[in-house]
Amino acid sequence: MEVQCFRSIVSFKMFAVLLALLLSCFSFTPAEAYDALDPNGNITIKWDITTWNPDGYIAVVTIFNFQQYRHIQAPGWTLGWTWAKKEVIWGMMGGQTTEQGDCSRFKGAIPHCCKKDPTVVDLLPGTPYNLQIANCCKGGVITSWVQDPMNSAGSFQLTVGSAGTTNKTVWVPKNFTLKAPGPGYTCGPAKIVKPTRFITADGRRVTQAMMTWNVTCTYSQFLAQKTPTCCVSLSSFYNNTIVPCPTCTCGCPSNLKQLGACIDPDLPHLASVVSDGVKSNSLAPLVQCTNHMCPIRVHWHVKLNYKEYWRVKVTITNFNYRMNYTQWNLVVKHPNFDNLTQIFSFNYKPLTPYQNINDTAMLWGIKFYNDLLMQAGHAGNVQSELLFRKDKSTFSFEKGWAFPRRIYFNGDNCVMPPPDEYPYLPNAGSRNNASIFMLIITVVIGSLMKTVDHFSFL
Repeated sequence: MEVQCFRSIVSFKMFAVLLALLLSCFSFTPAEAYDALDPNGNITIKWDITTWNPDGYIAVVTIFNFQQYRHIQAPGWTLGWTWAKKEVIWGMMGGQTTEQGDCSRFKGAIPHCCKKDPTVVDLLPGTPYNLQIANCCKGGVITSWVQDPMNSAGSFQLTVGSAGTTNKTVWVPKNFTLKAPGPGYTCGPAKIVKPTRFITADGRRVTQAMMTWNVTCTYSQFLAQKTPTCCVSLSSFYNNTIVPCPTCTCGCPSNLKQLGACIDPDLPHLASVVSDGVKSNSLAPLVQCTNHMCPIRVHWHVKLNYKEYWRVKVTITNFNYRMNYTQWNLVVKHPNFDNLTQIFSFNYKPLTPYQNINDTAMLWGIKFYNDLLMQAGHAGNVQSELLFRKDKSTFSFEKGWAFPRRIYFNGDNCVMPPPDEYPYLPNAGSRNNASIFMLIITVVIGSLMKTVDHFSFL
């Protein structure tokens, strides 16, 4: 028996060692990102050399957002890289570097930037026309291509010196970084591709870049922030209780050192406290004190039940005093979106990541009406109602079927309540309570009867 146990232990240790060796052959990094609802989504940076100069070239850099629902919001993108040699930037249009660096080696004209690792930001709206190019000057804001394809790209032009002047001598920059506006994106190496072709305005002539390379950046929510950014609460007409966001979803009010700070909305001098907090350049949210401490809460309410239809109300509330969410969007996964009949005061587009299965919808505000989700306060919410047709083969109010499976806000996955806390049907609840109650009564009566029989026997 002892020999068998010894052999089992040895076999287990050998299996553990082999498993460790096998896992070491694969590289699992937190930077790897895959979104099942947007499997092909990424940000592509295209670098087109349009003209050669005596000591370098002129290039147009374009940032394309190929993500369906994740956009770059204010204060905008920040792009960085490392030069391969001793290149400098003589001039820029449509963008600017945040630092000039040490240009003391130049005696005459001074370059725009001499840093080995420049950082570029977009220019603001209202920039003089002689400093603009196409797709520039949006304050770094780039929308998703589903929500607003006309504004899903941003560009700037730079004149590079001390660089190669032919396809054979130019060196590709490396170590690209993209902040939008915080961390979250991981960029791969630049890859030389087929030169971009440009069509003139009249459509009668085609030109092409001297040289083109692409950089692909993917997003990971785990890299973007340590805590979630949104949560979901649930309610229904057939249950008088509301299932709130889980407690301490995005932080706990008692642990302010770790979270940062929260504001009590009942403070007598709330406006002055908020204005002082807004002056901070930190991207950390300044939230209203709640049990969940999340900047955004999405509430799904099953409102009405008709004979052939059912109705849902969706409310998005902003608890962040530092952020106005411009061009916000919501992605909801629910099996009944194939039977969506009407939606009020939101835009809607079906997303079909699984070919012909229509169970995912993208919702966003109507331009100039509710596309701006204001900061925390009485106006810090937007809402709409959705009308669904009942499919008799699938429709049910039982077991939480009427509630969403997953919700994203601005591309970030929101925390859902645990399934066992979903609103339940009163009939099912009363039957369960009645059965438990009858069981208790039966046990009590049985015990009393035994006691009575015992005394009668005496």
